[in-house]
Amino acid sequence: MPYLYAIALGSNRRHGRHGGPRETIAAAGIALRAAGLTILRISPIIDTPALGPAGRGFANAAAVIETPLDPPALLTLLKRVERRFGRRPGRRWGARVLDLDIILWSGGRWPQGTRRAAPHALAVPHRAHGQRAFVLTPLLAIAPDWRIAGARTVRHAHARLNARRPA
Repeated sequence: MPYLYAIALGSNRRHGRHGGPRETIAAAGIALRAAGLTILRISPIIDTPALGPAGRGFANAAAVIETPLDPPALLTLLKRVERRFGRRPGRRWGARVLDLDIILWSGGRWPQGTRRAAPHALAVPHRAHGQRAFVLTPLLAIAPDWRIAGARTVRHAHARLNARRPA
């Protein structure tokens, strides 16, 4: 049975063959299709400021994909695509030619059941999705009604993130 996933795509380094971050994101969509994933929707690419010590601004997008792979198998495939684009292990929050993250899954939470993921293990929904406009804004464009946790939707999470806070 195929699953649906929301995937975040990001880049803030030029790729030798594909070009700048925006072109790298576009090429990543082609690479994901070539790897056997069905892309149902892909958001517009947005420019976002650097987060942490990354130093350079990012190009970000989101895609809704379909695949029979479970979350660990999909993560393995995404890491393989990142390596083909030249991504190497490095410091957290550093510059990267391509970053692919699983944000949401039609199967709900991963790991399933009552277990919680270990601190650096795969967790779906992505642990920080609700605090990142560069994830929620592209996702809002293609999956606003996707339920995240219980009754909350992407639209609701985006609105909460962008709500004005009292001074």
